[in-house]
Amino acid sequence: MTDWVLGVDSGGSGLRIALAPAPAPAPVSVSADGGVPEPGGRVVYGEPVRTGASGIDAAHLLEQLLPAAHGLLAEADAGDRSGRIAAVCVGAAGMATLGDGLRAELPGALARAFGVRRLALAADAVAAYAGALGERPGAVVAAGTGMIALGTDLGSWRRADGWGHLLGDCGSGAWIGRAGLAAAMRAYDGRAEGSAALLDRAEKAFGPLDDLPGQLYSRTDRPAMLASFAPEVARCAGVDPVSTGILREAARQIALSAAAVCPTAHGSALALTGGLFRIGEPLLAPLRTELSERVPQVRTVPAAGDPLAGALLIARRLAGGTLRLPADPALLHLS
Repeated sequence: MTDWVLGVDSGGSGLRIALAPAPAPAPVSVSADGGVPEPGGRVVYGEPVRTGASGIDAAHLLEQLLPAAHGLLAEADAGDRSGRIAAVCVGAAGMATLGDGLRAELPGALARAFGVRRLALAADAVAAYAGALGERPGAVVAAGTGMIALGTDLGSWRRADGWGHLLGDCGSGAWIGRAGLAAAMRAYDGRAEGSAALLDRAEKAFGPLDDLPGQLYSRTDRPAMLASFAPEVARCAGVDPVSTGILREAARQIALSAAAVCPTAHGSALALTGGLFRIGEPLLAPLRTELSERVPQVRTVPAAGDPLAGALLIARRLAGGTLRLPADPALLHLS
């Protein structure tokens, strides 16, 4: 019988699911990069998981996860049907504050479907941390549609932000996109401090701006829609002072969150992970300046892997009984 582990990355931009071989149930040595694995075989993609009054919609996650996992397992075992899923890690945006439904429903559902006995339900930042740094002390800023900073000394976690697009996620893609669209609306109204450049970009992206509130407020994926405008802000930076100012403020907000969670030891590792940083130098240049001033003790390192690789790492360690990352009722729930 072949044992497999399943990793799930659920974020504002969508769902990713992958299968990888499980380790033998013996201690696993940790390499310098934390032993981060790459997904084995095909990655299945799905739509963003809905959230509602009761939190993350467990039924919506399961209706995508279960058939995907069945398909991946069938492909991996090439039809001999002897394989099993030994452990699962689900990394999900909003798990810390909106994950009660997942914690209540997923253990039973995965046990019934696959006989899974070991399950980790992780905040997306924990999966991002494991993917970026493995199981060594340090800090990670995970920034995409949302933004959260997370640090650990392997004894406990420290987090900053990750409070969603209405209360926080300061410096995130949704934050930048909202600030850019607000500047476009000021220009549309003829108010001061608007941006004609962003007005032009917004009209090309969304059509007439008097229709934009109706488009935005009626959608359940508002953070993703806002974040879709962040690259337009970056394209205008350097020639449009309003756009440049938005990205400078985003960099300051990200650095403030990093400073709140970084270990104090000199040379501690800090990784930046997530799709937001792909917008490049218009954000990264001011962010380097802010980090050098606010956390001079840290060493910024490339992320070894992404949150899906982190979910697979956690699942592998869980299957082998060697997980070193600290459990936490909200951030890393083990069952």
